[in-house]
Amino acid sequence: MTWPLVYLMAVVLVLTTMAVGSWLRSAPHRASVDRRRRRRAGPDPLVTLAIQMRLGELAHELRAVAEDPEVYARAHHWRAVQGAYDAMLREACRAAGLAVVDRPLRADEASTESERMREELELASRGWSW
Repeated sequence: MTWPLVYLMAVVLVLTTMAVGSWLRSAPHRASVDRRRRRRAGPDPLVTLAIQMRLGELAHELRAVAEDPEVYARAHHWRAVQGAYDAMLREACRAAGLAVVDRPLRADEASTESERMREELELASRGWSW
C-alpha cells in the first residue's frame, strides 16, 4: 500500500514542478519581470559608455579634419564626420532621456549649431563627457 502512494506523490511532484517551470517561462510573467527590471535599472551603463566613446572618437576626427589642411576632399570628410557626430549626439540624447527633434537627416543637411550646442550642454549637465 505504501509503494503506490510514494509513486503517486512522486508523479504529482514532477507534474507540479513542470507546471511551475512552464509558468515561470511564460511570456506575460517574463514581460512583467522585464518591465520591473527596466524601471529600476535606468539606462544601460555599457550602452552609455559605448555612445560616449564613439562621440569622443567622432569629436577627435572632426578636430583632425579641421586642423589638417592637407586632407584630401576635406569638406566632404568634414560633412561626413559632422553628420555621424550629429546622429550619435541624437542617440546619446535618446539614451539620456532628452527630447530630440527626431526628423531624419538627409545627406545634404545637418543639425543647426544652436541645436547641436543645446544637445551637448544638456548631456554635459547630466554628467556625460566625451
